[in-house]
Amino acid sequence: MKFVQADQLTFVRGLEHRGGTFHSIIMMEGEIGTVDNFQVSYGKIGGDFFSPRHRHNFEQIRYQVQGTLDFARDGKLEAGMVGYFPEGAPYGPQTQSADGEVATIVLQCGGASGSGYLSQDEVRAGAAALKAEGEFKDGVFHRRVDAPGKRNVDGYQAIWEHVNGRPMTYPKARYSRPFMMNPEHYSWVPLEQAAGVSEKSLGTFTERRSSVSFLKFASGARHYAFGRNVFVVLAGTGKAGNQPLRRLTTLYLDRGERIDLEADEAMEVLRMGLPNLADLSQQVAKRAA
Repeated sequence: MKFVQADQLTFVRGLEHRGGTFHSIIMMEGEIGTVDNFQVSYGKIGGDFFSPRHRHNFEQIRYQVQGTLDFARDGKLEAGMVGYFPEGAPYGPQTQSADGEVATIVLQCGGASGSGYLSQDEVRAGAAALKAEGEFKDGVFHRRVDAPGKRNVDGYQAIWEHVNGRPMTYPKARYSRPFMMNPEHYSWVPLEQAAGVSEKSLGTFTERRSSVSFLKFASGARHYAFGRNVFVVLAGTGKAGNQPLRRLTTLYLDRGERIDLEADEAMEVLRMGLPNLADLSQQVAKRAA
């Protein structure tokens, strides 16, 4: 079980391999080097940020806090919307307006393919090492002619291959494109045996059951949280055990863990369910042994 008060963290520059201005705080991280590693971040994106059309070997769930992200033919993610970006499915390019702040909460995690997820420290170290072989520009790594390897490759792919020491094999896409979901078009459903608590369940994805929903607490209402989920308070205040809950408080519960959430005032919480990769983790551990 992990608690983080995001308002006590400092924004740092990131995603230099993409290009443009991006600052973020890391609200929660998993275990580096594992199949089910994950990261939850809160990012602020400058108008000059650019990400080319590309794909990943991991999953993303994005909650748009402020502003609009434009993914061209894949649609727009506007304030209040949620996007699910499956592994293996191309999307983008991504741009945004130069006017006003653009902010997003993002969960990135190893998906059903078992490809895992690189930590921010691994990405930074890999990008720094690759600068000896070429340069990152507009989201693409351009390798020098005298350096071995493919000349032009997606920036993250180049980093992943450097860190892992092997070519990246993209998983076959289970979905053809990302999903842009508008929670305003969903209804709140009261939870049984939890007076004053309602849920908006937006979706469950792949055979590994990644999921996303919202929980709404009336003042004084109480309900339990359980693993393997990440919870982010979007509005209101309350407590989880002896820990205070306020805007952007982030809570992670692992398998078998449980804690009561209680609202001091009306409270809304984003819940992001991590995929169940327990058997994949065991297989990897056995191969390593």
